[in-house]
Amino acid sequence: MCLVTVLAGGSDGRVVVPLWLDPLALAPPTDARALRTTDDAVRGIAAIMAKSFGLAVPDRVTVHVYGGRRAFEQGLMRDARVSPTLAAKLSDFAIGVGSRGQVLLNDQPPNRTEREWLRLIAHELTHVSQIELAAGEGRGEQWLAEGMAEWVAFSTLERLGLDTLERRRQAATAGLRSHATLLQQGLDLEKHGTPQGFTAWHLREGSMAVYQLAFLITDYLIERRGFERMRIYFASFRRSSDRRANFQTAFGVSLADFEADALVRLKTASAL
Repeated sequence: MCLVTVLAGGSDGRVVVPLWLDPLALAPPTDARALRTTDDAVRGIAAIMAKSFGLAVPDRVTVHVYGGRRAFEQGLMRDARVSPTLAAKLSDFAIGVGSRGQVLLNDQPPNRTEREWLRLIAHELTHVSQIELAAGEGRGEQWLAEGMAEWVAFSTLERLGLDTLERRRQAATAGLRSHATLLQQGLDLEKHGTPQGFTAWHLREGSMAVYQLAFLITDYLIERRGFERMRIYFASFRRSSDRRANFQTAFGVSLADFEADALVRLKTASAL
């Protein structure tokens, strides 16, 4: 059962939608036209995530929708307990944040498409699921967390008939060809595995290019090891905070060896 208990709007530009989710009762939608409201979208996407990918869905998820950058910045501080400095930085480039049991969304720009709104919700709900699996925030490789969130988001759009994973692969690979510097210094996945390192990376190279690259790296890892290993990886942080050991145990390869292999794959693909 999914109950919407409150739909509260205020002069601060915020709408709060608390949802109680029962994964066993969720029915995965196949038509995006059924997801006309935010609560319908969250319920439907959570159903796809639970039934198609076996991802953990918290019993309660609170969705905060903000009307613009300023309201989003204030919400990051008030609802996500983010520091003023980080909130200002995040609101400059982010339009959504997933944290433990909640999703914060910037409902701007006004010409945003339905496809982009559903992609954003799926991306941030994946972060909520990762946190649920790991029993805490920031416990996995950040590039992998973002790449997985993009992979699940586009897989969800594919199930709704709005996009395909293959189209995303092609667009991301084309992006590599037009951003020649992205692979020149290597991937440095160890450095880009921390939230600070990943943020610095996409601020330096551009958010679109880096998120596309994170998607391609993750897509290759899923191709090699399967999606179930993603779930195992994030769940491993319940027992250990050792990033390198958890990666090697979950995927059967060291981070350094995978990075070298992925770099060859990406350079080959981008040269075609």
